[in-house]
Amino acid sequence: MLSFITWTADPVAFTIPFIEREVRWYGVAFAVGFTLGTWMVRKVWENEKLNDVWFDRLFFYVIISATIGARLGHCLFYNPGFYLAHPVDILKIWEGGLASHGGTLGIIVAIWIYSRKVTHKSMLWTFDRLVLPVGFVAALIRLGNLMNHEVYGHPTDLPWAFRFISNFPYVHRGADPVFTLPSHPTQLYEAAFYILTSCICLWMYWKRKDYKYEGFIFGVFLIGIFLSRFFIEFFKNVQEEFEEGMFLDMGQLLSIPFIIAGFWYMYKGIKAKSEEKQDLKKAK
Repeated sequence: MLSFITWTADPVAFTIPFIEREVRWYGVAFAVGFTLGTWMVRKVWENEKLNDVWFDRLFFYVIISATIGARLGHCLFYNPGFYLAHPVDILKIWEGGLASHGGTLGIIVAIWIYSRKVTHKSMLWTFDRLVLPVGFVAALIRLGNLMNHEVYGHPTDLPWAFRFISNFPYVHRGADPVFTLPSHPTQLYEAAFYILTSCICLWMYWKRKDYKYEGFIFGVFLIGIFLSRFFIEFFKNVQEEFEEGMFLDMGQLLSIPFIIAGFWYMYKGIKAKSEEKQDLKKAK
């Protein structure tokens, strides 16, 4: 019986002929996630017979804001000293470095603009629909991290521990693989909770009319994504040196406001449902 899993997957999915350009599984996962998310939100638009122009503009706003926000989040949350001293390197997104919290903040700003300029509806109305597939998209990105041998956890002796190759460029030069100690595959932990979160949100949207109080689905999404991220961080290696010795790392500190907001929006949704029931009783 194996006491751990030796993970030897190559981060490169394939190489484009003639130009010798490598395409990584991380990029494939991102593209598949975007395609899946677009299709799922399109189904919501068709179900509610919403304006097609709103849909087209929504994804323009989201893609631009998520990319800019995720990049700025990585640069300013995790290594501000370097990037403020070398601002041109902020543009080098192809070298890696995206932060989910930054991407979330970018999307919040974009939806604020989108709601004022396009739909003239509340931000919560948009978020209740937009977040439905996001857990699946985030799970695919974590699977991309798994293929990249990155964002894994502390050493463990659990039977599902993974030994990751610590330096793939080194291996590609023909050297023998250098493996880490068997570690928590925190990419899979997060992916599982993200998928569960999206399944719950989809169930509430499609099957339970009584959960369609504005902001409630968004609140469930925030709690499912960021509360699971908060606890899984305890098993995960720190991403930057300055986090060493911190009781709560940067990912956890950035998750706290989103968790609080999630509980607040759920509370408001439950309160609205209760008030509606009381009004119906009075009407009778």
